[in-house]
Amino acid sequence: MNYLSPGEKIFNVFNYIVLTLLALLTLYPFVYVVSASISSADAVLSGEVLLLPKDLTLQAFRQVFMEDGIWVAYGNTVFYTLVGTTIQMAVTIMGAYPLSKRRFMGRTPISFFIAFTMLFGAGMIPFYLTVKQLGLLDTRLALLIPFAVSTFQVILLRTYFQNVPEELEEAAKVDGASDWHILSRIYLPVSKPALATLSLLYGVGTWNAYFWAMVFIRDESKIPLQVLLRRLIVSMNPTEQMMASSDISALFSKETVIYATIVVAIIPVIAVYPFIQKYFAAGIMVGSVKG
Repeated sequence: MNYLSPGEKIFNVFNYIVLTLLALLTLYPFVYVVSASISSADAVLSGEVLLLPKDLTLQAFRQVFMEDGIWVAYGNTVFYTLVGTTIQMAVTIMGAYPLSKRRFMGRTPISFFIAFTMLFGAGMIPFYLTVKQLGLLDTRLALLIPFAVSTFQVILLRTYFQNVPEELEEAAKVDGASDWHILSRIYLPVSKPALATLSLLYGVGTWNAYFWAMVFIRDESKIPLQVLLRRLIVSMNPTEQMMASSDISALFSKETVIYATIVVAIIPVIAVYPFIQKYFAAGIMVGSVKG
């Protein structure tokens, strides 16, 4: 039986209190947005909605779903997230695996140059000019190719691969396995927590990205959902189709429509997370321990 000193007990109580308060502070904005999105316009504008919804109505969501542009933007975001995460994970794995091998010639200088990009970058204008010179402006590839890999993720996965017992690889080589078979049959299966964690980080980052989409994309049919959402929030000016007049227009307003759009935008991330939570919990410390 573990014995805790009075000081440790006080520290644990203090820890629980602080963490509980932080959790509540983090959760409150989300609860408020959801409550405001299903409350009447009068209740939201008068400040009556603080935690729980008032005058329950789903009219704001109906107005959001009436907007044709949101479905196009939604489909674009799903495409960018699925295809982008697939490309990012493929490139990350292909970069991390050889760099985790001591026998790989040039491993040290290559690792140095990769890490160097974390400290120094060319800047926004050279980056934009590079994308322009490649002819990627206003194309879907502009949001896929330039962001095909994250240096930090490569380093994390490389460190995780280094912790895989070398005996597994040696036994596979004795049986005549190639590097490709060793990677696909040994390293990837035992690295599911790390791969799930990095996929989640890549996916959420791609789903929430909007800045470079605003810079590179001008075609309205190619913009992601977050760009549309930003326009709504910054300008507080939903489209006429969203704000179409009706007999029940008093049940929604610009604010409630924007809140409803925010909720619609975050539903997929919330829906996916429970399915990979077990891997995320196991892989949260990926790369933190080097064997």
